[in-house]
Amino acid sequence: MSKGMMWIALCAVIGLIILLAGLAPAQDQNTNTNTGASMNSNMNGNAKHKSRHDNANSNMNANMNTNTSAGLGSADRKFVLNAGMGGMEEVELGRLATEHGASAEVKQFGQRMVDDHTKAGDQLKQVAAQKGVTLPAALDPKHQADMDKLSKLSGAEFDRAYMSMMVKDHKKDVKEFQDEANKGQDTDVKGFASTTLPTLQEHLRMAEDVNSRTSAKPSNASASTSRNMNRPSDMDSNMQSNTNANTKPSKSKKGNSNANMNSNMNSNANNSNR
Repeated sequence: MSKGMMWIALCAVIGLIILLAGLAPAQDQNTNTNTGASMNSNMNGNAKHKSRHDNANSNMNANMNTNTSAGLGSADRKFVLNAGMGGMEEVELGRLATEHGASAEVKQFGQRMVDDHTKAGDQLKQVAAQKGVTLPAALDPKHQADMDKLSKLSGAEFDRAYMSMMVKDHKKDVKEFQDEANKGQDTDVKGFASTTLPTLQEHLRMAEDVNSRTSAKPSNASASTSRNMNRPSDMDSNMQSNTNANTKPSKSKKGNSNANMNSNMNSNANNSNR
């Protein structure tokens, strides 16, 4: 190979080296640019994903808050309020029964109402608090009127009125709790109704049993006794009637006998004159 050709080849190699050296920074810059863009894209994607996650959590929290307060259906809310009012009345009337009742079983029934409905009321308060429902703190006019009416009675009269009211109230309560246990929408409220229902059914059986004894009126026995006491006078009347009947024939027969005797005497006198 000639010397000139060797210089040309050397220059070509040097030129190629220079060219490659110039291209390398550009490639590194492009690589860095692409890497930065990819990182920015990933960061933006993560930010968007985080935003969606935060929104999902926010929606879940909102739904939970709605379910615990305003989300409670109107029927479930009405049941909770009515149960709170009815339970409060049962406790107050039970205390009244322990003070005004005449029979021991009425007093015992009243104390049972205080114990059981106080316990049920505490359970209902927990459910109501979870659902954002405020239970009544005092009796409404209708239930207060029942209290005022019974507070004026005492003794056997109170027993009859109170037990009659207990039968009526617990029939209504059992129906309402059965409906809520079967048709209620809120799980917690339905659970309370199902748990409390057997106790109310037992109360109804007890109330009907006690009421069957307290509702018996002594006036019926008195009337029967009066009728029995009047029967001897009827017998006396019959005896008097028989006496009068016996007396009349006797007098009649005696009168006829005297008339016959007089007639015979007159006949004998006429024969003598002849």
